[in-house]
Amino acid sequence: MPERPSAGELRIRTDDGVELSGEQEGGDVGGSSILLLHGLTATRRYVVMGSRTLQRAGYRVIAYDARGHGRSTAAPEPGAYGYDRLAADLEAVLDTLGLERAVLAGASMGAHTALRFALRNPTRVAALGLITPSFDPERPPDAETLANWDALAEGLRERGVEGFVDAYDFSGLSGAWRDTVERVVRQRLAAHEHPEAVADSLEVVPRSRPFERIAELADIGVPTVVVASRDEADPTHPLAVGERYATTIPRARLVVEDPGPPIRSPIAWQGGQLSKVLAELAAHT
Repeated sequence: MPERPSAGELRIRTDDGVELSGEQEGGDVGGSSILLLHGLTATRRYVVMGSRTLQRAGYRVIAYDARGHGRSTAAPEPGAYGYDRLAADLEAVLDTLGLERAVLAGASMGAHTALRFALRNPTRVAALGLITPSFDPERPPDAETLANWDALAEGLRERGVEGFVDAYDFSGLSGAWRDTVERVVRQRLAAHEHPEAVADSLEVVPRSRPFERIAELADIGVPTVVVASRDEADPTHPLAVGERYATTIPRARLVVEDPGPPIRSPIAWQGGQLSKVLAELAAHT
């Protein structure tokens, strides 16, 4: 087993040569560990948005940039960004840090990665925080949706952040959210050292399946919280999907912001509030 990194910055090498960039802070060697997994085109900052609530509560918090994202290196092949590889990367992080079990909290792609890992390695997961999941195995992306993902990838390759933003469909957002989403999209994309690898991910991840049947989620036996958002703010992560996950996983509960009025920011976008939800989850492991 590789030498275990000390607190602070992490560099973890996977079995196919990717170097994952991450960090760990808080807790102690024997304390509870919470591992954060971000979404597609994001970085490790965009799970709890820089909040240190979990560390102050005494938890050891580990976060890393997914392959090709942030400061992690690109995959050796353009197609090596599917959920099989993402789950293997998660396992490499746990192994390198000497963690037999951890609370896994992931947003979107990160939630799907955590689920794929949990279904295959149930003894290594203490609890699950599934933030804005969007994958529905019975309603896979249609040709138009995949074409939209491909257009984002092409825009990013050809013209960088501006190309991506020009290809992004903001039409499904209400006026109250459009400016916020566009600003965050720009910030997230500017944080990547290998934008061409992010473009590859945009073509692969939407075509990858973290699991085959929704009924598989009934095998998840650990405490789980599903943090969903209302469609007015985040139509690409349908509330109905979060509700379905929460009703299928036996020990799951659903958390979603009140409908208003007034219009409320999704809990998934509020790092401090989200961290409190995750701390409550971890306290019951």
